[in-house]
Amino acid sequence: MSAPGTEDGVRRGTAVTERRLHPVTPLRRAWAPVAVLIGWALHDPDGTQRQLTRLTTTTLLIGLAVLIPAAALYGFLTWWFTHFAVTESELRIRTGLLFRRTAHIRLERIQAVDVTQPLLARVAGVAKLKLDVIGTDKKDELAFLGEDEARALRAELLARAAGFAPETAHEVGEAPAYRLLRVPPGVLALSLVLTGATWGSLAAALVVPPVLWFATHSLWTVLATGVPLLGAAGASSVGRFVAEYDWTVAESPDGLRIDRGLLDRVHETVPPGRVQTVRIVEPLLWRRRGWVRVELDVAGSSNSVLLPVAPREVAESVVARVLPGVTVPPRSALAGSPRRAGRCAPLWWRGYGFTATDAVFAARQGLLRRRLALVPHAKVQSVRLTQGPWKRLCGLADVHVDTGAGRTVTARLRDTEEAVRLLRAQAERSRTGRRDARPDRWMA
Repeated sequence: MSAPGTEDGVRRGTAVTERRLHPVTPLRRAWAPVAVLIGWALHDPDGTQRQLTRLTTTTLLIGLAVLIPAAALYGFLTWWFTHFAVTESELRIRTGLLFRRTAHIRLERIQAVDVTQPLLARVAGVAKLKLDVIGTDKKDELAFLGEDEARALRAELLARAAGFAPETAHEVGEAPAYRLLRVPPGVLALSLVLTGATWGSLAAALVVPPVLWFATHSLWTVLATGVPLLGAAGASSVGRFVAEYDWTVAESPDGLRIDRGLLDRVHETVPPGRVQTVRIVEPLLWRRRGWVRVELDVAGSSNSVLLPVAPREVAESVVARVLPGVTVPPRSALAGSPRRAGRCAPLWWRGYGFTATDAVFAARQGLLRRRLALVPHAKVQSVRLTQGPWKRLCGLADVHVDTGAGRTVTARLRDTEEAVRLLRAQAERSRTGRRDARPDRWMA
């Protein structure tokens, strides 16, 4: 457990105790000077090789004798001068050895608190706390805390963000969770095998390097192309399996909790009321098994996947938990584009569809890989109609809805008159939806 700091402050008449991170943190921070040297060596490998050949064994040993203690001292000092404290209204993080920086994170602006444990952190019994804050793209983090302390601090932050009084926030504890589903490893592995991206990246990694070798006879060209292709193939298959292993979704008063990871264990929270768009993805080879993938756009958060693979019925029930009152429209309810849309998008026009229910704006696209995007009316920030010269001649137009996550969902190739009516109707539905929407609060 982290040792408490020696500095106390007073804010609004309440004593605020500053705390330090876990004592194992200096080991992580000590790698920074070493990383700088490695980066310099990779930036100029030829110069590095020339410099190393000039050094004697004694000089190398002396350099290591200086570098290792210096790195250890840097790690210790950065840990010593890092404090955090939870006040009545904010989380305060104070860092900096030479240049001091204090971050003031308002508790009511915290929308997600995730606990992550890289492999070595799991061995050491520590965890990293990551915070999604409204209005910032980068996550603030506390690395590292004791595992129990990280969970207790997460519960306290969520309780205070929900409006609990500071004196009772400690008593609230971790909100209970009810498990909705768990993705079996076998199902996950088979879904990756049946994904076209996996085979496409693997085929590119196997075919492109030999072709380049016969064309250029340059080993560096082959390596510069083949290594990234092999990395992409591994990321789309083994990397995804390791990251999405043992994917579990549970429901709690503070949102849907996602636990995942084989080596690095991640505990994420889908914040309530902050989901802007839900996409149901259906790859071609998954259709016989009735599987889909569910992706998210969350305002100010990096959470992007809700379910890596699940039966469609199960996925729709989970979507209903994320978007209360929303029923996923069946495929038969989606009106396709008129036949003349084939002049603008031959063949692919058949994959476009659209409907608007009382709760969501729903747009579909894709033939081989179908994607159905659902945007709650209350989350629509703006509505636009676009129509290029060719579409104008064909009597077609696109209707775009922009969300708070900076994404756009489009009803493509609609009849012009229908698009105009849709534009006006959607603007009215959005105003009504925002007026009647529930507040985005924790544990509501």
